[in-house]
Amino acid sequence: MPDATPTTDPLDLVALDIERHVARGGWDQAVRLFALVPTTVLTRDAPELVGTARPQDAAPGALSAVEQEDFRVPADLESALAALAWPEVVTGAAIAVERIVVPPAAEQDLPSDPEAALSALAAHPDRRDVRLVVAVTRDGRSSCLLRQRDHDRDDRVAKGRNIAPGLVAGLLATFVE
Repeated sequence: MPDATPTTDPLDLVALDIERHVARGGWDQAVRLFALVPTTVLTRDAPELVGTARPQDAAPGALSAVEQEDFRVPADLESALAALAWPEVVTGAAIAVERIVVPPAAEQDLPSDPEAALSALAAHPDRRDVRLVVAVTRDGRSSCLLRQRDHDRDDRVAKGRNIAPGLVAGLLATFVE
């Protein structure tokens, strides 16, 4: 049964907004990266990015997502995240990635060649396609969302603080000075 408690945490709200925004684009998307900026700052400094929102309309601590459209992932996501750094006005970051999930036993017999392993995973009968949205703030808070292709509905998105610990750690490292 879905949780009937309304979401009020600003980080959870922006993560949900990002997840639904990305979901409207369908599946098989590239990695998408977002800067999280206080809505009051964005409304003041770049109102064209916010639309009709005004600072007085924003809930305390509200965050707005600004997609980093020029973000391209090289061979591996970890390297791309390791090369990122944010200006001070950015109080958080979020990323949307799609992954193939298989039962742990399916990973034991994978070929050592990365391309062959990916092909084997993609062809596995128990594979599941998932989309993860991970959002973090400079102070270490996180919000993770997971949508399965097999259950592709807004009311079937799982939520937790650390569903994807590697992505949480990778995004938090973009704020290390």
